[in-house]
Amino acid sequence: MEQLYGAAALIVVGFGILYCFGLVAAGALEFRRTHRRVSDQGCGDYAVADEAAASGTTQSSHHVYALVAALNEEAVIEATVRGLLGQSPQLRVILVDDASTDDTVAIAQHAGGDRIQIVSRVLPDARLGKGPALNVGFAHVIEDVLQRQLDPTQVLVCVMDADGRLSTGAVNNVAVLFEDERVGGVQLAVRILNRDSLLTEMQDFEFWGVSALAQVGRMGTGTVSLGGNGQFARLSALQGLGRPPWSDSLTEDLDLTISLLLDGWRLTSSLDASVGQQAVGSLRQLVRQRTRWFQGHMVCGRRLLEIWGSRRMSHAAVFELSLYLSIPWLLVLPWSVFFHVGLLFALGGAGVFDAGSSGGIGRILAWLVVS
Repeated sequence: MEQLYGAAALIVVGFGILYCFGLVAAGALEFRRTHRRVSDQGCGDYAVADEAAASGTTQSSHHVYALVAALNEEAVIEATVRGLLGQSPQLRVILVDDASTDDTVAIAQHAGGDRIQIVSRVLPDARLGKGPALNVGFAHVIEDVLQRQLDPTQVLVCVMDADGRLSTGAVNNVAVLFEDERVGGVQLAVRILNRDSLLTEMQDFEFWGVSALAQVGRMGTGTVSLGGNGQFARLSALQGLGRPPWSDSLTEDLDLTISLLLDGWRLTSSLDASVGQQAVGSLRQLVRQRTRWFQGHMVCGRRLLEIWGSRRMSHAAVFELSLYLSIPWLLVLPWSVFFHVGLLFALGGAGVFDAGSSGGIGRILAWLVVS
């Protein structure tokens, strides 16, 4: 039993090193190949830009709609709206108010003027999750595009959190990537703005020092995973899905990622732009957030059969995405078991592996299943 445990633990550790650290290394090499430094990208300016200054810069031919789902965000919504509108004169904000009880709507309307459209939802049709809220806003995007007679291939849909901040010039940097007609989506690297405690500093390192580099490493296969903040997608790609883009799953962004890849689109990231957001400030909030993320990640694993049967994805894309969807099952969950078993072994010695022991391993496994 002890030998079996050791072999299984070695396999899990090996998978983590080869895949996770391999992607981080590939991302670092991409920065080096393009003569950029990761530290430079992390020094982006997330201050609210002046609309007049934005109108004086060279603009892309793309029209951009920023979707923002908001619930009682009066403290941050003004800066978010002004920051988005300051990115480009061709950007409009669609704010989906999810039955707020504060002054979110009034503040947003004042900040956005004639370049913001408020979509108000009321109970019981409100507060059903981020995905349904975004889909309501998306329907209004379609209406506005038809009314303005815009080309859907030249329209970008940006998903932002109510407290999100794009780095200066982010929209123009992203629009350049969509000049490649194969690109259906772009996800920006995330920088934590409230780095004022050890917990938020650790989250910043996770997002910026690990996840961002891994995402850049995935650019080679065109399988960058879309997130819930700083997510850009080509309107025609979203329309091509034939259904509302965002599902009601726990991780609607990952579900959309898979759907776009199955349709043959490439998903990439930018080395010249990023998005800032606020991290959760308590350990309890962090555990709840990550539990929801990993549960959603595990549920998306059921789409592996679709991925393996896809004729529009390259072999490299299928392989990488399969590994990514396997992380909760082949790395996180097994490692949590091995960690507790290893701790039990360190405290109780080799006797914990004996069939006649007090059942420590069985209790650990039962606890993990229940939790």
